[in-house]
Amino acid sequence: MKEQVRNPKFWVPSLYLAQGLPFFAVAIVANQMLKSMGVPNDELNHWTALIGFAWVFKPLWSPFLELASSKKLVVTFFQVFGGICLGGVALALHAPFWFAACMAMLALVGISAATHDIACDGLYITSLDEKEQAKYAGWTGTFFNAAKFFTTGALLVLAGHFEKTLGVVTAWTICFCILGAMMVGLGLYNSWALPLAKNQVSADTNVAAIARTLREVIVEFRNKPGIWVSVVFIILFRAGEAQVQSIGPLFLREARHLGGLGLTTAEVGAVYGTVGTVAFLVGSIAGGYFTSWLSLKRAMLWLILAVNLPNIAFYLLSYFQPTDLAVIGTALSVEMFGYGFGFVGLILYMMQVVAPGKYQTAHYAFATGIMQLGFVLFKLFSGDIQIALGYQHFFIWVMICAIPVAVLSQIIPMTARPQPQEEEAAPPHGAPQHG
Repeated sequence: MKEQVRNPKFWVPSLYLAQGLPFFAVAIVANQMLKSMGVPNDELNHWTALIGFAWVFKPLWSPFLELASSKKLVVTFFQVFGGICLGGVALALHAPFWFAACMAMLALVGISAATHDIACDGLYITSLDEKEQAKYAGWTGTFFNAAKFFTTGALLVLAGHFEKTLGVVTAWTICFCILGAMMVGLGLYNSWALPLAKNQVSADTNVAAIARTLREVIVEFRNKPGIWVSVVFIILFRAGEAQVQSIGPLFLREARHLGGLGLTTAEVGAVYGTVGTVAFLVGSIAGGYFTSWLSLKRAMLWLILAVNLPNIAFYLLSYFQPTDLAVIGTALSVEMFGYGFGFVGLILYMMQVVAPGKYQTAHYAFATGIMQLGFVLFKLFSGDIQIALGYQHFFIWVMICAIPVAVLSQIIPMTARPQPQEEEAAPPHGAPQHG
């Protein structure tokens, strides 16, 4: 029987909402929960950063998902499984060894979410033609960020309310039950709504053949001209941003006598999940138009400065420690706008400089893994640095971290270097080349 293909408007929103929910649950919500439970900044960032390695290494197992009969099967399985694991976090909070149990369940959420990302994007690409991909591209970002709006806004406000009325453990139990139920619900809905997206499995498609192809992809990536400089650039790009995104929300929660702003969980949700998210989205759109107008090479330094200079807002907040939520929200909006505006530069660098070549899609996936590695590495030690320096000096340190990548951006190429086998066929000097 012929498969009934539903209009993308019935499944693109649910697909990318399900991609965002577990990601932000691990990246942001878990940190806020652990902060409420009294876990120190250094310890909570150590563990949540380690869980982030799932997104670093996902390109290594992504080819093996082709062995499944369809991408829809992979997507819906990991949505339901991820939802069960989120519910497992809620149960783990009540165990005598609650911290270890929570970390184990969050690790499963991370692995599940990272694997889901691979199949999710693959399903989108294979189920839509180029015209439809362009048409619904804005929807993917909108609903991914809708997950951020919900988790860092509405959910934190709800958690803050229940912390006051029911206690910390019960509050976060409810929140992770809500997340788990949403993911299971999305998985069940998508089992009906998603196109099948069958994998093209041939007779020679097996684990050994896929492993050989993966090895070739890795070797080709390693042999790209200037690849190690590109790796360093991608990692350093995230040096300041990763640290401030990890410590900033915790600083807002920290008691005022310890240098923080003493906001409640609900107040953090109000400023980060609402005005902060909107500022980030506006900045991202503006950054794309700015780079298109100026070109990546000419825009890159400005994009790096846009990511890092607004971090002075956090220093000023730590210095003056204002109590007015409108002032705090305005400062965070400036920082989040700059973050969204400048981060476009890293995405385009990976697309236009690192990815081009024989295995463009796979190499872009490798580049995004390296990008996540940069975030994880700097998040891993951000808590230790903050405790050693205090909040004010930490935010100065974060801005200093921008100097190496700003300098490097001025001395490395901002266009793809030709592969050795391509050099003979390269156009003569002065001929137009795509970058």
